[in-house]
Amino acid sequence: MSNQYKSSLNLPETSFAMRANLPTREPEFIKFWKDIDLYKTQREIFKGKPKFILHDGPPYANGDLHIGHAVNKILKDMIVKSRSQLGFDAPYVPGWDCHGLPIELVVEKKFGKVGVKIDAKTFRDECRKFALTQIDIQRSSFERFGVLGDFDNPYLTLDPKVEANIVRSLAKIVENGHLERGSRPVNWCLDCGSSLAEAEVEYEDKVSLSIDVRFKIADVKELSKLFEQNSNISNIKNLMS
Repeated sequence: MSNQYKSSLNLPETSFAMRANLPTREPEFIKFWKDIDLYKTQREIFKGKPKFILHDGPPYANGDLHIGHAVNKILKDMIVKSRSQLGFDAPYVPGWDCHGLPIELVVEKKFGKVGVKIDAKTFRDECRKFALTQIDIQRSSFERFGVLGDFDNPYLTLDPKVEANIVRSLAKIVENGHLERGSRPVNWCLDCGSSLAEAEVEYEDKVSLSIDVRFKIADVKELSKLFEQNSNISNIKNLMS
């Protein structure tokens, strides 16, 4: 009886499988896109149409991807693909930030601190090697997310051409008079010796009973004798000299 009712219903027909079976189908989709060179094909089809450029802030090349990377890249990929469907030529060139403390910390854990267990040049070389290996790992992961872009020609901050363009851009800023010279404090990390951005500096409120009092020195010679007699304050003498 049930088969008779089923044949009497005007149900839609589809060639799609009833089960998504994503672990199997997803690699097939990615392989198909690569086989037809989908990104390059799109560039040729959309050539000459109005441009839509997404300036994507690059992730650090310092480890496996996590849910934050997925949310960031997938949402941006949706924007780029939707703009393509709206008639824009929307290329997407991914990139990686290959400098900075996140990469240095990983290398430091493996080889030790610069100037203690490893010299500066060797440390920089190891940072470069580590960053390049992480780029390859993250690239394949981004592609598994379904993100479409020119992953064969990404921009890397360690590329000499990119570094040169940064210097050229800074030179234009100076030439146009947008850079002013002045004095300001620069925060440094006492542990790793790297400069810190203002956002990386956190202050903890502390209630202290100590007090600093400034006195005028009436007799410098008598103060010098006091320094010589008390070794605990010899460092103060060095600071004053």
